Amino acid sequence: MSSKKRSGLHKDNPHNGRYNFSELIDVSSDLEQYLKDNPKGDRTIDFGDSSAVLSLNRALLKKYYGVDHWDIPQGFLCPPIPGRADYIHYISEFTKGLDDVNVLDIGTGANLIYPIIGSQTFNWKFRASDIDPDSISNAQKIVDANPCLQDKIELVLQENKSYIFKDVIKNDDYFDLTICNPPFHGSLKEAEDSNRKKIDNLNKHKDTPIKSSLNFGGQKAELWCPGGEMFFLKKMIKESRNHADQVGWFSSLVSKSENVLPLKRLMRRAGAKSVKIIEMNQGNKISRILAWTFI
Repeated sequence: MSSKKRSGLHKDNPHNGRYNFSELIDVSSDLEQYLKDNPKGDRTIDFGDSSAVLSLNRALLKKYYGVDHWDIPQGFLCPPIPGRADYIHYISEFTKGLDDVNVLDIGTGANLIYPIIGSQTFNWKFRASDIDPDSISNAQKIVDANPCLQDKIELVLQENKSYIFKDVIKNDDYFDLTICNPPFHGSLKEAEDSNRKKIDNLNKHKDTPIKSSLNFGGQKAELWCPGGEMFFLKKMIKESRNHADQVGWFSSLVSKSENVLPLKRLMRRAGAKSVKIIEMNQGNKISRILAWTFI
């Protein structure tokens, strides 16, 4: 069993350092209306303004990943792209030396961020699944609107919400990787309390407080499930045994440090031959990639 500890964004992550707003405006002029100076005189945006964050994401996706058309329905999760790119760059270590890499994204959401970053950075091919028809519908619109994605990403609706991999992984499939950003709250109240804390933190230095924010949005399937992150990942590990010879490396983000040790024990009992934990430090936030293989 090995462990890797990192500090800061992955060295190959193109989002290291401050945003270059001049370059981003060159590819997406809509962003300019949201620029403001911070107390130090540096150009930035108000990250509590949902429209500003959405515009920033569009600019980043266009500049770095060639995606010209990207949108999400109101109330759906608007992800921070640098952190999502970090997962892709760290997990790419498992694909070194491989050709024609196939990846399965569990719970891709309406935003389709991981398949976009992975397909355009490493030329991976993706199958992206979700239990929410609206998420799949919007993700398909993104694929259809961007020719660079059309031969790289396949969308699949998981119609049986009791399962994660069943029917998504077919009998003759083989994936080099699976990735997942699981719902980590255990209830709607827990998700709402977390959302409220984030908004309160943003409001500390604002003259006009915000009440809600799209970048902290998210539907039930994106943010919470009964039992939360631990329950979801236990189920994923147990199910992964049924596809042991169809996946090179299973992986998932783990947000809560106290979940790591019991999950590692469960993977060993499930028969995993190797388990790896990669720690990612992103500003004040620490998250982990949990990866395991039966091969």
